[in-house]
Amino acid sequence: MADYDRNAYAPYATGMGRSMSAAQYDQGLRSYMLGIYNHMSIALAISGLVAIGAFMLGTTTNPAGAAGRAFGQLLTPFGAAIWASPLKWVIMLAPLAFVFLLSFRWERMSYTALLGTFYGFAAVMGLSLSSIFVIYKLGSIGQVFFITAASFGALSLFGYTTKKDLSGMGKFMLMGLFGLIIAGLVNIFMKSSALQFAINVIGVLVFAGLTAWDTQRLKEEYDVVAGDETLMQKWSLMGALTLYLNFINMFQMLMQLMGVRNEE
Repeated sequence: MADYDRNAYAPYATGMGRSMSAAQYDQGLRSYMLGIYNHMSIALAISGLVAIGAFMLGTTTNPAGAAGRAFGQLLTPFGAAIWASPLKWVIMLAPLAFVFLLSFRWERMSYTALLGTFYGFAAVMGLSLSSIFVIYKLGSIGQVFFITAASFGALSLFGYTTKKDLSGMGKFMLMGLFGLIIAGLVNIFMKSSALQFAINVIGVLVFAGLTAWDTQRLKEEYDVVAGDETLMQKWSLMGALTLYLNFINMFQMLMQLMGVRNEE
């Protein structure tokens, strides 16, 4: 599918019984992909703002008002609750609940409800990621974020422009992802630093490959929604969710590999 000829779609018959010229098809595809990247960027901004806000509310420089300490940071009662109490497990698992909700209910949700749920997920993910600001130095976080952004942009551009079919690589990367999940669960009990290092290195490669493949896949799937504005909007949001998760996972693994930690 990656080598299809755009001119073959002039006129292009859609599932809605309408037709479009090659120029209309290209314009619709650009709008569809731009919508995916816009939603993803807004979600990342929401996550970043929530994470920074939680960090500001959760830390203090006043020892008298501190409720705890972690990685050289004095914690407020709010910080102690979200990072050092059993509540932290709820916060860590909450984004997963949103992903399951979006994955299994998106077709039955209105676009407005889907949009609100997606941005709500981004906010909860930001709260879950806020501990990064406690563990790592701020300069290190910024450096790794820009490395992730540059790498993600290059990989996504490759996936969008390449004429090579990446579906075989994508299936291989999905197998690698399942392997990473299993290895991560095992390492919860083993607590092996060597295994964690291997998970992070392989994880970066897996999510790099998934970024390129998912971009190509999303581009090709435009054929299914072309001509249906409502369906295109909903698929755009789900595409944004896919790329957002690739970005966040790559960022977290690069942080563990390259991040400079605060002193405990």
